[in-house]
Amino acid sequence: QVQLVESGGGLVQAGDSLRLACAASARTGLRYAMGWFRQAPGKEREFVASIDWSGHRTTSTDPDKGRFTISRDNAKNMAYLDMNNLKPEDTAVYYCAADSLDRGVRDQLWYDNWGQGTQVTVSS
Repeated sequence: QVQLVESGGGLVQAGDSLRLACAASARTGLRYAMGWFRQAPGKEREFVASIDWSGHRTTSTDPDKGRFTISRDNAKNMAYLDMNNLKPEDTAVYYCAADSLDRGVRDQLWYDNWGQGTQVTVSS
């Protein structure tokens, strides 16, 4: 129901900031939550942040992810993830996901649409 394309990944140095973008294509009138997840090599995919259609944010329970801020622009069908003070352990493939029932929760099982991911590599 929602097609997603991520962009903005790349190779950065520790301490840098980066903005990821997610372009969404959905049928007119659909209200959906957006989430960002990431998967590091050899690890399970994990929740980063989410935002529902009205702009309510859900953050990770990991305080270290307080460096990340999710936002969205409904008029442009875009979601963003601003990442500050990046660390080598932030290296991962970052995925954008949409929940067509607009719940915006942490559990990835509730997201029914996924992008292909964008690689973020942070060098020390």
